[in-house]
Amino acid sequence: MRFAEKKTANLQLMILIYTHKITPRVRYIFKHIFTRTLLVAIDFTTKVEEFVAHNGPKLTYTKNPLGNEFFVKSNALLFEQGVNDLEINMHKWDNVPCFFKLGAKSSIPFDVFAASFYLISRYEEYLPHVKDVHSRYTAEESLAYKHGFLEKPVVDIWAYKLLAKLQEKYPDFKVQKRAYEFISTIDIDNAYAYKYKSLIRTAGGFLIDVFKFRLLSFWNRFAVITRIKKDPLYTFDKILSFKNKYKTKHIFFCSVGDYTTFDTNVPASKRKYKLLIKNLADYTNIGLHPSYFTMQNATLLKKEKNRLENITNFPIHKSRQHYLRFSLPETYQQLIDLEITEDYSMGYASNVGFRASTCTPFYFYDLDFEIQTPLKVFPFALMDTTLNDYLKITPKQSLGKIRDLKNEVKAVNGVFITLFHNESLSDHLRWKGWSRLYESMLKIGIS
Repeated sequence: MRFAEKKTANLQLMILIYTHKITPRVRYIFKHIFTRTLLVAIDFTTKVEEFVAHNGPKLTYTKNPLGNEFFVKSNALLFEQGVNDLEINMHKWDNVPCFFKLGAKSSIPFDVFAASFYLISRYEEYLPHVKDVHSRYTAEESLAYKHGFLEKPVVDIWAYKLLAKLQEKYPDFKVQKRAYEFISTIDIDNAYAYKYKSLIRTAGGFLIDVFKFRLLSFWNRFAVITRIKKDPLYTFDKILSFKNKYKTKHIFFCSVGDYTTFDTNVPASKRKYKLLIKNLADYTNIGLHPSYFTMQNATLLKKEKNRLENITNFPIHKSRQHYLRFSLPETYQQLIDLEITEDYSMGYASNVGFRASTCTPFYFYDLDFEIQTPLKVFPFALMDTTLNDYLKITPKQSLGKIRDLKNEVKAVNGVFITLFHNESLSDHLRWKGWSRLYESMLKIGIS
């Protein structure tokens, strides 16, 4: 290989990062931004002579530049341990919100690495905050909501703007781009509306229908139980037909917990429900949908994981919390202990958008132990119940919201993840008029 060719190859391979101290936080966020988001290899050094001798693109992350290299003045956050109440002042980089502003010497106007770490580590969720009625961290508490960037994956936007600045400095530096990806996820909170419920629950349902004069509900319950009509929530054949038609990646999250006020699925012991799970597992991916009270109950979580694995006869590595109830870091620590490697809970029930300000899957960084964990977090952008129950918008209005979010993700070559329930395809009760939205959403997702 000639020297010129070798030099170009090197420019494509690696950026050398100089910093005065390589902490776990520094290594974590630089790897996320460069390696996972931009597909750029990096290496670190604390030796000035090694950095100066490097002929390829290089970046200094410390208090002062060493020469005329690309320089980002470091905020203290990535060199600290634990959680402190930080003062956050918002600014703009062009038209993009940012914080941790820097001085004129820096090649960009803010510490993109510290700001990205703050958002992706969910640093703010460790700070004192007001929880909702389900003990969840709310969107309203977040920096993204308060400053109007919840519906923008700003960490990914920052990463690509950083790349553009680096390429201005090093014009020969070439990178390959990620491919946009779409994943449709389905939560099975209730596989059936009326079938396979216990005798007590069925009788109670009839009594409540009579007491509240819900004649249509009484008739539907009777018609389904006597096999005059199909159960309205059994929409799985329709979902699988859409999967085959549009060649989309699907994941079903199955609830197998015991009955509670918040967990109302049919018992996992029911033969028909077991067969449904096995059938879904033959055609697509299966994950666990841990019940309401597993948020801080490791024993219950383990029981449900074992129960689902006994049905599928293979290990379960994917999970999404019911009601999106999780507490950091406890819930994620429990998942890690049970060898769950992928979590899909990162989003809000009340609002669409990007809870961690990214549409790129990332590894959970445990601020308690200051380590990157093996748990990969897949943030979703929207949920059907958010559109219907919280935002109270129509299916037509929902399509516009879905399209806007998908465009934000595609602009940064991210992963667009949606959360629907089998119930929202049913046209049953509160889902009347919503059954066509799912297929329309799939068309938007793959376009």
